[in-house]
Amino acid sequence: MPTHKIEPHLFVIMGATGDLMGRKLLPALLNLSARGTMPPGSLILGVAIETTFNDESFRKHCADELAASGVPGEEIGDSFVKGRLFYQGLPHSTPENYQALAARIETLEKDHHLSGNRIIYLALPPDAFPSAITGLGEAGLANSPGWTRLVIEKPFGHDLTSAQQLNILLHKNFDEEQVYRIDHFLGKETVQNILVFRFANSLFEPLWNRDRIESVEITVAETLGVEHRAKYYETAGALRDMVQNHLTQLLTLTAMEVPSAFDAESIRHEKAKVLQCMSPVPIEDAVFGQYDAGVIEGAAVCAYREEPGVASDSDAETFIALRMEINNWRWQGVPFLLRTGKRMKKRVSKIAISFRCPPILLFQAFGATCMNANTLVMTIQPDEGVDLKFEIKVPGEGVNLASRNLHFRYSEAFKPLPDAYETLLRDIMEGDTTLFVRDDWVEASWALYTPLLESQHGVHPYASGSWGPKEADGLLGDLEHGWIVE
Repeated sequence: MPTHKIEPHLFVIMGATGDLMGRKLLPALLNLSARGTMPPGSLILGVAIETTFNDESFRKHCADELAASGVPGEEIGDSFVKGRLFYQGLPHSTPENYQALAARIETLEKDHHLSGNRIIYLALPPDAFPSAITGLGEAGLANSPGWTRLVIEKPFGHDLTSAQQLNILLHKNFDEEQVYRIDHFLGKETVQNILVFRFANSLFEPLWNRDRIESVEITVAETLGVEHRAKYYETAGALRDMVQNHLTQLLTLTAMEVPSAFDAESIRHEKAKVLQCMSPVPIEDAVFGQYDAGVIEGAAVCAYREEPGVASDSDAETFIALRMEINNWRWQGVPFLLRTGKRMKKRVSKIAISFRCPPILLFQAFGATCMNANTLVMTIQPDEGVDLKFEIKVPGEGVNLASRNLHFRYSEAFKPLPDAYETLLRDIMEGDTTLFVRDDWVEASWALYTPLLESQHGVHPYASGSWGPKEADGLLGDLEHGWIVE
């Protein structure tokens, strides 16, 4: 993505004593600081409801969090902890508390000769977004002597109506150009490489259409169960948690047209156009599942309904598979198969492009008994890379075919790979919005799935450690290759 000069700024994190801060944001900011990406003089102001913290105790808390996340003690360093970190309590969402926050921000900027450039990161639960956005706007924190960028974690809304209401509230207080809706999935190298792979290689772009591609499969599978997120998952489910954001992002990047320029607005415009060419998913093209007891990596695990905090009759889906189509010139008739679930056989995220087989099995007369479709598989995690499967002749008499792979892995070619949050935080500091979704994309995405959310559907049980309920195979239709990611 285009690189811009990063200017000194104040990085305000609301929810600075939460899990996201300790696990992701602090390590990412430490690494960016150590590499010089975060300019000298830039500061970090943690904001949270705790009133027992001051600057010094917050710094100790952050050092402990970094150590707990696996950062060696010698890498934490005083220059980051003592040189950059400050704390402001915000125990209640009152105008007075937000005015106190605004005053602290202005004082820090004045004392440290900052120009007024600000990043405000809402590392908060979704139900806290409205009050935080309103409080920031009423305190005048949407405007500054420099630039202001507001970062919002997913999920953005609960359905189409709530997403529209949240966008209205945002635009009442901030300009759309100031808003960065973050999805850490887009920080992964292979996701970013989709555009480069497609548009920088003349070998593939001419094949990227309905004439040459039979199907597109996007699978995001987890071996973990609901863990400590039962309260959230009972009201969310896999469709809200994964499909509306992660998988739909991958779909639009895979399917978008060539942008007029390699810049943020051109790319985001083409991604939004993909969703405009799609219709809401009918219930017959969706399969909902829920994990039952089973075995994961040799260990017995319980069913979803036996997890702490889960209702014994819960119908929340932990698995969903969808068959979708894009009604435009490039993709008409090509099925896009989306699948995600918890307690699956493997932890893996892949995009699999299945090309059409030759129209005639030319080598059958010579004894060849089968021919597999060429497939291109882009692995997003856990081992980022690309594989291209093709057919060759097996040495010896007769013409027998075998499939082999051309294989590329990022870890073998480039070390070390940046963490996804490092990539996205750097983009925010640069003001590069390429990997962040616009308001129209969010609403178009919710529009695709809200009818499914409102439908009456059951959940099919599947054994933990499997690839989900067998009913999902029915979405393949007449595709002979089955699910590619197995």
